[in-house]
Amino acid sequence: MYKVAIVGATGLVGTKIAEVLERRGFPVSELIPAASERSVGKIVTFKGREYSVVTPEEAIARKPHIAIFSAGATASAKYAPLFAAVGCRVIDNSSFWRTDPSKKLIVPEVNGDAISENDFIIANPNCSTIQMVVALAPLHRKYKIKRIVVSTYQSVTGSGQKGISQLLSERKGEQNQIENAYKHQIDLNLIPQIDLFLENGYTKEEMKMVNETHKILSDNTIAVSATTVRVPVKGGHSESINVTFEQIPQIEEVRNILANAPGVVLQDSPQESKYPMPIEAEGSDMVFVGRIRKDLFCDHSVNMWVVADNLLKGAATNAVQIAEFIISHFKIIV
Repeated sequence: MYKVAIVGATGLVGTKIAEVLERRGFPVSELIPAASERSVGKIVTFKGREYSVVTPEEAIARKPHIAIFSAGATASAKYAPLFAAVGCRVIDNSSFWRTDPSKKLIVPEVNGDAISENDFIIANPNCSTIQMVVALAPLHRKYKIKRIVVSTYQSVTGSGQKGISQLLSERKGEQNQIENAYKHQIDLNLIPQIDLFLENGYTKEEMKMVNETHKILSDNTIAVSATTVRVPVKGGHSESINVTFEQIPQIEEVRNILANAPGVVLQDSPQESKYPMPIEAEGSDMVFVGRIRKDLFCDHSVNMWVVADNLLKGAATNAVQIAEFIISHFKIIV
């Protein structure tokens, strides 16, 4: 049994982390919910017990065995090394450590075996990258990917409670009671901007998909072109992917590989109108793949549609799976 801290415990993802730990039966002896000063004293219920939210400093003093962070890059930069210094394994959901060459960027189904006993800070990838590489990694091993063109359709839960509040307020025709997440209306609209624009014309979110894919698949030669779009959907991200391989893929073999891939559910029966949709993926830990078809003009390319719950597999579940890998592979003194 392990003492587990959740840093950012009162946020949207932090709440999901606690739910996933309980649902998956993670062996928690004591939950240590931590958050900023304004949340200290709030109550978090876990396995029928109530725990008071404490500061990160108090959580460090309790010397947890594992800490899962979902409190933003600033908090991760400050506190993750302090948790690690007391022997705690940190799994960080922010963007801060993802590009650090000394830190592993992990999706357990894809590169869990990259984790070593000496890794005390492990980065959790961006939600959009996670679901894409879960679907593409088994195909990369078979055919070797040359190029990925991906367009995302990302739900408002990716912006936390602000995104949900803005969408629901606009849908009701009411004034939003908290600060808007977006500069434009999101209800009945699409916003082709997620995060800030960079000098190259791409957004930070789009470049995350480029850089994180290279790091997770350990292949910087893969060409990745991403366009990320916010859509008026409450939960679940969707992706349209065109992937080009070095070898010519066979569609039935592609379907068979994906049907047997860890973490993947194949939903590919278009004649029966069966394909992945965010409304059905919400609440699941799996990545759903469908609409698999050959590119009409390139024998080496395949199109597919990939959907996952961004708060679960895209964040909380992936982090808990990393924790599960750690306790199953390495001895942690309790």
